[in-house]
Amino acid sequence: MIGVISRVESAAATRRALLDAATDLLNSGGPDAVTLRAVGARAGVTRGAPYRHFPDKDSLLTTIATEALDRLADQVQAVRTDSRLPPADRLQHALSALMAIGRHQPHLYRLMFASPAGDPAAIHAATQAADRAMDGFLAIVGDLIGAQHARQFAALLLTSAHGITDMEASGHLSSDKWHITAEELVSTLVSMIGRQARSG
Repeated sequence: MIGVISRVESAAATRRALLDAATDLLNSGGPDAVTLRAVGARAGVTRGAPYRHFPDKDSLLTTIATEALDRLADQVQAVRTDSRLPPADRLQHALSALMAIGRHQPHLYRLMFASPAGDPAAIHAATQAADRAMDGFLAIVGDLIGAQHARQFAALLLTSAHGITDMEASGHLSSDKWHITAEELVSTLVSMIGRQARSG
């Protein structure tokens, strides 16, 4: 029994090392830098080890995206249940959590919003994680403006947040040019939606 447990623990540790190595390669060089051979070398495992855990590169990248979406869903849930924050602040915090990924891990950010690929199990897990993150975000929007309008305004907020993040990353959201920060833009959006909700 001890031998079985140690093999399971060893396999889990190898999988974790592979995912961490792949994430490092993704962050530093984008998806093209992530190959199963390079991941195995970076993780310090045998050449065949990556293939025992991931059937192909797409499944590995999709698993990385899944973990990021799960972390985002956890953050959104924590924000939603923080009773110290008024609804507008919860919404702003949720958007800030999303935009922080785009700022600090742009390759991962794009991967999170790409169509998942790879084996069916990896795609299913990614879809579930994305749905969980979206459900949490819709709930936060609904807390501010009401459930019946949540989807419409969530789409407006997310597309705006993506645009703000992309403009900031490309250097086109310069404070010298626009005299406003990304955070101030998000705050303005949330305020506008709050006023819309109050005016009916």
